[in-house]
Formats: sequence, C-alpha cells, structure tokens
Amino acid sequence: MARLPAILDFAAEAADPGRYAMLDGGWSLAIADVVGSTRLAGEGRHRDVNFVAAAVVAVLSQAMRVGEEPVACQFGGDGAIAAVPPGREAEARSALAALAHWSGGTMDVPLRVGIVPVQALLDQGLEVLAALHDLGNGNAFGLFLGAGVVAADSWVKDDARWRLAPAAGPLPGLDNVSCRWNPVKPRRGTVLCVIVDAVDEGPAGLAALARIQGAIERIVPTAGAAPLGTGERLAMHWPPAWRSLLMEARGGRPGEALCRVAGALVKSGILCALMRFGLKLANFDPEHYRRSMARRSDFRKSAGGPRMVLDVTGTEAADIERLLSEAAEAGEVDYGVALADATTVTCLVGDFATDRHVHFVDGAGLGFWRASVMLKAMKAGRKVIAPRRLAETPR
Repeated sequence: MARLPAILDFAAEAADPGRYAMLDGGWSLAIADVVGSTRLAGEGRHRDVNFVAAAVVAVLSQAMRVGEEPVACQFGGDGAIAAVPPGREAEARSALAALAHWSGGTMDVPLRVGIVPVQALLDQGLEVLAALHDLGNGNAFGLFLGAGVVAADSWVKDDARWRLAPAAGPLPGLDNVSCRWNPVKPRRGTVLCVIVDAVDEGPAGLAALARIQGAIERIVPTAGAAPLGTGERLAMHWPPAWRSLLMEARGGRPGEALCRVAGALVKSGILCALMRFGLKLANFDPEHYRRSMARRSDFRKSAGGPRMVLDVTGTEAADIERLLSEAAEAGEVDYGVALADATTVTCLVGDFATDRHVHFVDGAGLGFWRASVMLKAMKAGRKVIAPRRLAETPR
C-alpha cells in the first residue's frame, strides 16, 4: 500500500486538491459520532465527549496501522473519521464495534459507528481525497477533501445499513488517551470554531473552499492564531480532576480501575512537578514538551472543507463570519461558527521518550459540535442567526 501524500504547510497546501491522493474503491471510511450531544452538553459532560472522540482516533489508529505508517484519522470534537486502507476493513469494523460497546456501556456516551466503502461513494459521483498533515517523527493527522467525506458522515447518521452494532472487543491504544490539562484561555480575545462545507460537490466546490481558506488566511494568518500559542500557557490539573482520572480508568479491564487511578496520580504528580519547576528528567524536557504540544495540536484540519479552532480578536471573528456569510449567500458554501471562552485539550501520547504524541483541541463547551448544529441548520434551509451571535461568548 502506497503511503498517502504528506502536507507540511497547512496554510499553503491543505486546500490544494493536487496535494492529496484520490482514494480508490479498495478504501473505506470509518465514521464515529456521539449521539445525544445536546443532552451531554446540558449535563456538563463536554470532556467526556471529547475523550470518547479522542479514544476513537487512538484505537482506530492502532488497529489499522501497518508497520510504522501513520493512519489518516481525524478528531472532530464529538466524533472522528478515518481512511481505512485496503485489507484493513475487518480490523476497523472490530475496533469501531468495540468502541461503541465501551463508550455506551462504560462511559455512558452513546456512540454511533459505521463503515462506508469508498466505492459506494464513487458510484454516486462522490470523490474522497486524503493526505497526512505530517508533524514529524511519525506524528500525523488525517486531512480530507471532497464531497464523499461529508456524504459518508451523513449516510452513517441517516441510514442504518451503513452502521455497525456494538460488540465487546479489545481496545488497543486506549491507554494512551488522557485529558489532564487546564482549558487554555485565549490571548487575543476569543476562541472561534469554524466548519465550512462546499455546496457544489465537484471541482467548483473545491475551488470555492480554496478561496475561502485563502481569504481566512488574509484576515488572520492561522499559524499565528494557534489557540495553544507556543505552549507557554499550558498548565496541568493538580490534583487531577477525579472525572478525568475516572475516564482514563474506565479504559482498563475489570479490576484494573484502582491501579490505573493510582498510576495516573503518580504520573500526573511527577509530570506536574517537572512542568511547574522546569525540571528535566532523563529524556523529558518540559519546555520542549509544551512547545511540541502546541505544534502538534490539530487546530487546523480539513474534512471535506476547513475545520478550525482559532484564537482571534473580536474584529477578526466578525470578519471571518462576514466572509462566510457572503459566500453562503452566493450559494458557494454552508458553514457553522461558534465562540468559546477557552480551548480544551485531549492528548494521545504514545511515548514520551521518543517524542510520539499528538493533541486534539476543541472550543470549550463543545465548540465544534455547536458550530456543526449551525451548519446542519443552514443545510436544512432553516433561518440561522448570523453575525450578531458572535458578539456573545457562551457561558
């Protein structure tokens, strides 16, 4: 299997279809999304939702990996999507079914999962383009363009024939997920979550998305709007929130919970002390790790169209929505936006010593999910409140 193309400079390359590989009929798309996010958000269980979405990325990445090649998998706040390589569909199905069983039964977070063959999308004239946002040292995120990705997500949500039933099974990689970091306050004003999809399903739609991405870059260069900055404001919970510890403990087999909580307490205590006092231990340098966390966060991605979490000024936020509103009125795109007063971080850490780790960000209060609600309403043709809503930051 040929490796997917690597994208190194998101701003310059991520909107260019020529930087992606067109997936053929041997591939599939794995889809997972949390059901009942409205209820969970109302119960204040935002971090549980993010944890489950990160767990999907962790488990799918481990289950589908062939050798050391990264898997094109992407965190979506309340779900995830992955490109399943030819010959790995059985592993993806088993992992998704086990994730749904664990999430619903252990986490009390219902998870809808499914597999859509790329051939079924191609038969409908829907293309799927995939690439890897290469962050170095084997760390990468999946990037996707094309109407097929958006369609696959809708098919799994709307049609039971594409879904998988929950079933108990192993969850490799779940132990590597953690969420022990404080929410990061914006330094420039506010956190803006943005989701954009093209209306046209063909080349004209891709061209519209490229224009939108370029226009956003002119309003605010996104590299400078990274919500984690250079990592200088990252701080750990201490003592760790019990809910975070319990989430991590729930990943283990029966009888392991107490040991996992104790181990997490010890590891968190050591890590927090190293971070707070700037101490180095063996191969671990806290300042290097903070910088790496910020650099390896997924605040910019593409899943059919741009998905971003940006630290912006109020003026920049208004300008971005004005841009999107005008493009929507012109019939080019549908979009969703949401403001947040902080950025939340969920981590996937493979190995400190070898610098293998990536970090998933979302706007506080499930910013991506709130933006997706607006997007869904726009697609359904319902009236959506426009620029005025950005003047209010959710509590």
